[in-house]
Amino acid sequence: MARTRQYVVSKIQILENFLSGENGSHYATIQSMVKYELENDLVDLTKRGSYPASGCRTLLRLHRALRWLELFLERLRTSTEDSKTSVMCSDAYNESLANHHPWLIRNNTRWALCALPGRETFFDVMNAGDHTQVVALLREFLPFIAEVYQITEDLYAKNNLLELP
Repeated sequence: MARTRQYVVSKIQILENFLSGENGSHYATIQSMVKYELENDLVDLTKRGSYPASGCRTLLRLHRALRWLELFLERLRTSTEDSKTSVMCSDAYNESLANHHPWLIRNNTRWALCALPGRETFFDVMNAGDHTQVVALLREFLPFIAEVYQITEDLYAKNNLLELP
């Protein structure tokens, strides 16, 4: 999990650097970033092998991870006491991130997911009250995750950015 956190933090740092850079005003929204990078040929859509740093590409990685998180948290919300988090997380991974990873990463991820703590531990770590309160909290904020995901998905689809290398 520490590697995942480090990966996410590094992607966020890249986006923050774009935002605080000389062209930062173009990175104020996802829409303005996409428009700016496409208009200025800052996104390599040809998959030539060498990929320049891009806010669009960086955000796409986080976007895919958001889908995994949404799927996993929804499973966690609707799970029962005897549900295995490793299975829930693996199913969410297979529906989302696995589609974008090579075999070696998929295989290593599957092994790593076997070590996840149980459902009760996840609820306790959330520190949002008893398990009924955690489920209610998940029910409340999951639609917001879904909305953010869909807005970005639609924008990227409209601009043919969903398959960036």
